[in-house]
Amino acid sequence: MGVVQFLYHPDTVLTASDLETLALDLLSEVPIPGVEGCGFDSGIIRQTLLQAAVDQKSIKAVTDSTLGTYSDDYTLAQLHTVPAAELEAVVNDLLAQQAAMILGPGPRIICLDFVDIHYHGCPHRDAGELCHTIPRDGTSQCHRYLVGFVLCRAKPLVIAVTPVRGDKPKSDAVERLLDHVAALPFPVAGLLVDRGFYDGTSIERLDAVAPVALPVIRRGKQMAEKLDTSVSYWTEYVMYEGSERELRFPLAVCVSYQQGNRGKHGLLVRAYVACDLADRTPKEVEALYQKRSAIETAFRTMREARARTSTTDPVVRLLFVLVGFLLRNLWLIVRWGVLATPRRGGRALPAWFRFELFREWIDHTLDESLLRKWETPTNGVGIPEVYSQLDAG
Repeated sequence: MGVVQFLYHPDTVLTASDLETLALDLLSEVPIPGVEGCGFDSGIIRQTLLQAAVDQKSIKAVTDSTLGTYSDDYTLAQLHTVPAAELEAVVNDLLAQQAAMILGPGPRIICLDFVDIHYHGCPHRDAGELCHTIPRDGTSQCHRYLVGFVLCRAKPLVIAVTPVRGDKPKSDAVERLLDHVAALPFPVAGLLVDRGFYDGTSIERLDAVAPVALPVIRRGKQMAEKLDTSVSYWTEYVMYEGSERELRFPLAVCVSYQQGNRGKHGLLVRAYVACDLADRTPKEVEALYQKRSAIETAFRTMREARARTSTTDPVVRLLFVLVGFLLRNLWLIVRWGVLATPRRGGRALPAWFRFELFREWIDHTLDESLLRKWETPTNGVGIPEVYSQLDAG
């Protein structure tokens, strides 16, 4: 039975070996040209990469603890040859294929957000590789990625990823991601996006694809006047008023009572860019937008399958992030497609099959494939006798 066919016609049992085979089949698509004139087994490189991901280790930690791998320097030398543009294209094609497996042809709402991986080192080639974000662990530098995520309770797949440079407008990354979204096997019913997209170019580009809900940034006299209210209402906002870039869009102003939440009381006024959502009330726009909070779980699980590294190469770091997303999607596909119990109203998901367990099973099989070291030479000396005499005294 073929690797992919197992997902459509699974055996009576699912084994750790099945998961390893499925994961390595995914990684077999990742382009690793290798150092010219240097023969190597790409299968071993991919197994090493997979174990580093599922075990949240560095390549060095994997190679130091196994007999069937190359050295960490040799392994990383091959990974440094991965071409960035081809890597992004191939992985986004794989994400689209994963979506086609279990999402079906109906329209879907997509959430967009930025993922920041904090970074303490220097740029690999130029400062533009790095972005700046909220300080954490003594640094505000980060490698940033723009991610698209399907709003679906049982099958919340990541469907598109692109890196973001600090010296380029965010709208450039939005353009690339929406190109990936256009290749998806289903229509887009709406886009729920973070306030980081609150600029005219991004809003126009998003609005050209699907209805948009986006929280505004509170600044300017005009916005202050719009938010000075005690009732929810629809209005229009003019961005860059009077300039060549002038942009008008519907604004949904929502008023709610805080009712002691987090120790706060009184009115809470929020506003959302709400393009092509006039058939909803402002409160319905807010309720729709708040569903995107599920994206945080997607990012957390990706981090649980991201190999550790100190390399400055942004392409290798991108590779580790993309592998994390691919593995997370594979877990969702197996959980829903192979293990969930069919029933009226939707399949019953197996609560026991957590992402942690999925990673443990693959790690267990790789321990055998890569000949994990379970013994090590001793020093042949032991504890000096003088210590035992002191203990006796």
